Amino acid sequence: MVWSEYEIEVVNLKDANRFRQIEAFLAEYELSFDDSVEYTIAVRRSEEIVGTGSFSGEILRNIAVSEKEQGAGLTSLILSSLMQEQARRGRMHYFIFTKPAKAHLFTNLGFTEIARDELYTSLLETGLGSIEKYCSAVVQQASSIRGKRAAVIVNCNPFTKGHQALIRKAAGENDGVVVFVVSEDQSLFPFADRIKLVREGVADLTNVVVVPSGKYMVSSATFPTYFTREEEQVIAQTRLDVNLFATQIARRIGITKRYIGEEPECPVTNAYNKAMLDILPQYGIEISVIKRIEIDGEVISASKVRDLIRLNKWEEIKKIVPDTTYSYLVAPETKLVLEKIRHSHSRH
Repeated sequence: MVWSEYEIEVVNLKDANRFRQIEAFLAEYELSFDDSVEYTIAVRRSEEIVGTGSFSGEILRNIAVSEKEQGAGLTSLILSSLMQEQARRGRMHYFIFTKPAKAHLFTNLGFTEIARDELYTSLLETGLGSIEKYCSAVVQQASSIRGKRAAVIVNCNPFTKGHQALIRKAAGENDGVVVFVVSEDQSLFPFADRIKLVREGVADLTNVVVVPSGKYMVSSATFPTYFTREEEQVIAQTRLDVNLFATQIARRIGITKRYIGEEPECPVTNAYNKAMLDILPQYGIEISVIKRIEIDGEVISASKVRDLIRLNKWEEIKKIVPDTTYSYLVAPETKLVLEKIRHSHSRH
């Protein structure tokens, strides 16, 4: 290998010509390219693109090497270059999505496969932090729960009486419940506020522990389409997220049952529920689907609360959220969050 034959170019993603070159190169390998990436490099040999890689957040993506350069070590060169830039930005933990048949290429370079769905994709990680460390931390936080453990995973944007009812039912039917609150801060209500509201809303339930979901559940790493509406990828990523929960999180934390709410509206959440119903029983994890509670003939949902905020219908809001959530919503310090909601049509 003569490394001097190759040039690494940091791609100007605002340059339409350069963008189209990367897009065309990736299309040869059935990989899509869009402007959601933060950083992209191209490896050139005599001006021809022979490899590329990008990252968005902690996810290394769009890594491809020309077939005629296979075995030349370019995948290692691309990964090394991307991780050096990530480290320069203060990031020391990295994920990669790849096809299951290609996972061994990355395990040979120091990555650990943490989940896969044979039909679609594999997820690998490396660097500081790991799924083992995350689960160990949750086990410590849930050490007071003895016996049968159930799980509830919620976003709570914001926390409603529907969420509260779901958690209460789980708590009444199990020795203890671990409630995972989605940590990804892409919702209109900040994560710090959402997890605080959940903890306050279930404070009377002594067998419930509320913890952050971290990077391993409904996150940009495991389930980016939850936040983006890229419908063609929904099935693959819902299945990956559920497989990760079953094979890593539930197994390590001792969870044998998962509670989910019925989903009559959101197609992404509905696809997620279908993936759970298909996959979790294969790993001995029972699923309980709870009918959503209604008030005045309408199903309670967090999106309903956000719609009512936009309409300034506070008496209706008060009916469908716990007192702790209502007190938060009318507090002066929440004013900026409410203004953000009024000017947004985001589904999260």
